[in-house]
Amino acid sequence: MIDKIRLHLGGELPDDYRENFGSNAALDGFFARFLNLEHSEIVQRTAEGGSDEEILEWCFVHGHRPNEMQLRVWNAFAEKLGWRDPAARTVARVNQRLGLGGELATIFECIDADESRPRQGDNV
Repeated sequence: MIDKIRLHLGGELPDDYRENFGSNAALDGFFARFLNLEHSEIVQRTAEGGSDEEILEWCFVHGHRPNEMQLRVWNAFAEKLGWRDPAARTVARVNQRLGLGGELATIFECIDADESRPRQGDNV
């Protein structure tokens, strides 16, 4: 998310990411609210500079520092986002744009495909 914010601040965020940038109904918005922050607050802090670790620590101090169980629940939620939920529309658009015919099932698979990373189970 921080990398995406930096691209946005530099005017280099790809078009495909602009539509949902900061949306409360998208992964970054969900994560910001999980940390008890607004996405715009994280954007503002990122604009001030610092390492990823410094920005994350700021999020913990000004929002919420999740415990181990909360992180497990978040990770389980995030890894399935786009599979049979409202984010499935975004997954369908990415499948269509990339000509994959429904091969991708989650938002993380879409991000990996957009960034040309091999998916789990692909031969590398």
